[in-house]
Amino acid sequence: MAVKEVKKYPDPFLRKRSEEVSENDDGIKALIADMFETMDEEDGVGLAAPQIGISKRIIVISVDEKGFDRLALINPVIEYFSDDTGTMEEGCLSVPGINADVTRPTKVVVRGTTRNGRMVEISASGLLGRALQHEIDHLNGTLFIDRLNERERKRVENELEELERQYTAIMK
Repeated sequence: MAVKEVKKYPDPFLRKRSEEVSENDDGIKALIADMFETMDEEDGVGLAAPQIGISKRIIVISVDEKGFDRLALINPVIEYFSDDTGTMEEGCLSVPGINADVTRPTKVVVRGTTRNGRMVEISASGLLGRALQHEIDHLNGTLFIDRLNERERKRVENELEELERQYTAIMK
């Protein structure tokens, strides 16, 4: 197991749609172990493979809710979104130092494959439901800052510009 470097906004890799995992082999299991290790090291709630530069549809979540404290899903798909929405503060390991209120459906049903190869369907609300939506967004190249309303976007605009400056300076 190894801690991987987390890609930071505005890295263009974070905007790419990830590829389906065709074979759940030992390499995928090792990747999942690295993702958990990285998430723990960074003190995160969830992590998607694109955040560590891997274009695979894999997420890991550690939410002590309904026994999902070490959930890994391969090729997760949201099958259902509730009409009811709720607003909660979110942050992201790839957008460090920025937290903002995001409105999302309060309940989702997600289908995916566990690291043991079992197909599961999870009905989730609360923090688990929100984390699933947030991490699956990453697989589609969407960041939580893309879901901000105009007021929240304006509030964090300067911090986002600073992250862009830092990224540009590193890339020179």
